[in-house]
Amino acid sequence: MKVLICDDQALIRDSLELLLRLEKDMLVVGQAQDGAEAVEMVARHLPDLVLMDLKMPGMNGIEATRQIRARWPQIKVLVLTTYDDDEWVFDAIRAGAGGYLLKDTPRAEVITAIRGTLEGKAFVDPAVAGKLLGQVASQQTQPTTQITDKLTGREVDVLRLVARGFSNADIAVRLHLSEGTVRNHVSAVLDKLEVTDRTQAAVVAIQHGLGSV
Repeated sequence: MKVLICDDQALIRDSLELLLRLEKDMLVVGQAQDGAEAVEMVARHLPDLVLMDLKMPGMNGIEATRQIRARWPQIKVLVLTTYDDDEWVFDAIRAGAGGYLLKDTPRAEVITAIRGTLEGKAFVDPAVAGKLLGQVASQQTQPTTQITDKLTGREVDVLRLVARGFSNADIAVRLHLSEGTVRNHVSAVLDKLEVTDRTQAAVVAIQHGLGSV
């Protein structure tokens, strides 16, 4: 797994690289000190994932995430920052981040989040998850029919559970489906909603009133 680290603090970058070096299946392909350098290094190295800080001089992490995801949609971005302000969280997810962690996250959980993000799972720090859901819900201005007209009934059921944070395995149990069938439904939902990952699908679902029980 090729990982690029982007943070304006050299100590943080070096610490993260030392942490990732302990994982035999992970390779740090570079360190960037701001968003602009991250975009340049992504173009050169094409990593599988970028560990992205947000508030940096010059181009911040949100704009860098937006550019990376637009040009290389196959590359995942996992935010690792000290900022849990509502706007930072929401803007990072809208820009295409596949997860949002705070820098006090335990090391083992950072590794788990990297692996999971590469598998298409969404990792949002519990400290900011409530803020994200609350803000998205408060901005619910789109009628539910805009989604239900696009999706089949079963796809709507799957999307509701995705928005509530359930894994494919959990959804399969709840809907009495095989995990492979759920995976196919999730792929269809992402395609029809024109989003690239589960996190963005969940945001769209909540905006349309499909994130509640």
